[in-house]
Amino acid sequence: MIFALHEHPHDVATEDGPRVVYDLGRGTASLGAARVDGPALVWELAGSRDGAASLAVELELDDATDWVVRCDRVDFPPGSVAYRHVHPGPGIRRLLVGALTIEAEGHTRTYGAGEAWFEGAGFPVRATSSETEDTAFVRVLLLPGEWAGKRTIRYLDPADEAQPKRQRAEILLEEPLRL
Repeated sequence: MIFALHEHPHDVATEDGPRVVYDLGRGTASLGAARVDGPALVWELAGSRDGAASLAVELELDDATDWVVRCDRVDFPPGSVAYRHVHPGPGIRRLLVGALTIEAEGHTRTYGAGEAWFEGAGFPVRATSSETEDTAFVRVLLLPGEWAGKRTIRYLDPADEAQPKRQRAEILLEEPLRL
């Protein structure tokens, strides 16, 4: 199955199905059929690769598992750190404003506004926001059903759990996912 992010700079109308639509102007998310008059992002699960996607990854989701799709926005004040952590499900993130440096095993990359990246389930990362400006990203996570309504970040160093966390996550949408 392909998990893809599509950028729509003007308008978009989607049909019902396994897709999340994020209205960039309003900062709202919806599942399935939606219409946005203005710029929007669309994450979708599809059977095959679409050349128009800004980011697409192949996933194997267990059909026997109950899945939840969550769209949330994470805001960082300047100089914030999300200490080395993992999440229980895969997700595609897209930076809205600022800059975010992602340190993962084997590489480090700084993303700017408009860039997207993928993090797999259990994939350890550390994120550091811009020192001079607010930073925010929106993401769609595919989570096993038992994670519905729960905080998904798990710090790999127990000492980091006690560190100050200045970033703030707001869940915009969380719904059962029908594959």
